[in-house]
Amino acid sequence: MKKLVALLLTAMMLLGVVGMSAETAVHPVGGEIIYGSSTEISGDWSHGAIWTNNATDNMIRGLMNDYDTIVFNDGGALVVNDSTAESVTWEDNEDGTKTFTVKIAEDLVFNDGTPITAQHYLASLLLFNHPTLITLGSKSTGYLTYVGGDAYKTGEATAFSGARLIDEYTYSLTVVEEKLPYFYDLSYASLSPLSINMWLGSTYSVADDGEGAYIVGDMAVGTLAFKIAEARFLSEGRVTAGPYNLVSYDKGAKQAVLEINPLYKGKFDGQKPSVQKIIVVKAEDATQFDALKTGEINLISALTGGDDVNAALDIVAGGGFDTVTFERAGYGKLMFQCDFGPTQFLNVRHAIAHLLDRPEFANTFTGGYGGVVHGPYGLAMWMYQDGEEELSERLNTYPYSLEDAVKLLEEDGWVLGEDGQPWVSGLRYKEVTEEEAGEYKHNITVGDKVLMPLIIEWSSSEGNTVSELLVTMLAENPDVASAGFEIRQNIMTFAELLNYMYRDKSVGEQYGVPTYGMYNLASNFNPIYDQSYSWTLDPELVEQGYNVNFLFDEQLDKLSMDMVYGVNADDPDTYLKIWIDYIVRWNELLPEVPLYSNIYYTIFFDKLHGYAQNPYWGFENAIVYSWIE
Repeated sequence: MKKLVALLLTAMMLLGVVGMSAETAVHPVGGEIIYGSSTEISGDWSHGAIWTNNATDNMIRGLMNDYDTIVFNDGGALVVNDSTAESVTWEDNEDGTKTFTVKIAEDLVFNDGTPITAQHYLASLLLFNHPTLITLGSKSTGYLTYVGGDAYKTGEATAFSGARLIDEYTYSLTVVEEKLPYFYDLSYASLSPLSINMWLGSTYSVADDGEGAYIVGDMAVGTLAFKIAEARFLSEGRVTAGPYNLVSYDKGAKQAVLEINPLYKGKFDGQKPSVQKIIVVKAEDATQFDALKTGEINLISALTGGDDVNAALDIVAGGGFDTVTFERAGYGKLMFQCDFGPTQFLNVRHAIAHLLDRPEFANTFTGGYGGVVHGPYGLAMWMYQDGEEELSERLNTYPYSLEDAVKLLEEDGWVLGEDGQPWVSGLRYKEVTEEEAGEYKHNITVGDKVLMPLIIEWSSSEGNTVSELLVTMLAENPDVASAGFEIRQNIMTFAELLNYMYRDKSVGEQYGVPTYGMYNLASNFNPIYDQSYSWTLDPELVEQGYNVNFLFDEQLDKLSMDMVYGVNADDPDTYLKIWIDYIVRWNELLPEVPLYSNIYYTIFFDKLHGYAQNPYWGFENAIVYSWIE
């Protein structure tokens, strides 16, 4: 346990803060809060981001599921969850592997009163890494982390040898040598409980005959396909273990209602919720502040745009509302898919960056409450703060320049017109190989040549102020047309955008067809900045939904792995050095155009007390420590 304490202190120092949770307190239970979300709910409540990762779905999942054995505290440090884990120990094995042993508390229950045992913790690992679930679209990579995972995932072995059911309340996990050391080492010990009954049925269980844990029951695809899809989207009667229960979900209205789970034991420090009911609704940009003032919504989390922030501050000045503010651990972006169409070409991506005045965009959108970034990071992240000076020297800022954009396009062969003759004006074309042409729908044939037009199909979510600004500053920018581009905006729901982005065939075959080369959305990071599978070259992992940019670069992939694997938890200097090299390579390849990182403002009615949000402590955590007057 001395090792454990030392590791926890190292993790806290690593993050630059020793997080001290708000003092555990008991307040009268009651009241309700209506949460206005900028992202509509999709209703995918799968255990973690197994299929998709909509921010609002993820927040609601965090309200429903909070019994992980290792969690983040409000300072962003990894800590043992004292409510769920009696002990966490580990042993370095002679063969280079490492075994974590976790004894869970014996008084845990799901929200339906069913006792939680070690079986339920192992069930999440065993189910979502099972070959049947991989076939059904699970993106879990636990099979790569623990001994025996590969054989289990392929079906070669029915038991997961590195996952052991020691006794009714104890499990162990043995990490493969290749993934040690690891910068976020303690996270390897963590699992969260899964209701076997809800996901599979009452006849299923987890057993261990001495060779590893396995699921008892029929695991054939034909048996489970419907059951898994049903459990994934099940709302009423959902069996979970967290501070709140999902009471109802109105798919048409995109509204979810949650109420306190009276059987919840508490967060890692024992804190239990006091706000009785949470209603999550879609907040429309055009009307959200009117809705706030009339009480149709009570809280809007993490406002980004300058106009919105100023409107919120005006409301606060008028009385009846409060705000919390914090820098963002994330960024807004234009995202490219780099395996088809014009965006497969590096110079095209660079040219688009040169045709968007990003500092002006960031200033216009954030209203001064934020700024431009040049890589996948946010203002709040310790790596950016410690490495800012070196990054400023090494990163390409892609300054606005029609001349540079045209030069890049010409160098890349975009020098033809629709007739195959040298380009003079209008839309540019490039002669492409059969492989480059792929199935891109806008290709034309002139003689024996296949020509690709410089048409960028852009997926954009409805009612999005960032999209509206991008139309003005990019899609309809006269210089974009002068350069020979055509950027076509395709407006859809955010859930549909994610389906196309992930190419998620599990919800419709059409989504599996490469369709859009560009998307606009945002990414936020938790304290574990691990991008080790984001740029994988492994076709199986890509098929599972990793590397959604479809950019295949050996150097970027290696840096993303080296950044976390082979670096000890007490060596932030080495981590930072590799992180900077990773950011520089990412900036060269430009799989995304960073638009801004901002200062978040959350506004809420002043009947809500004790609400303290920060970059790594979102609504789902902060609300548990709050109460309503």
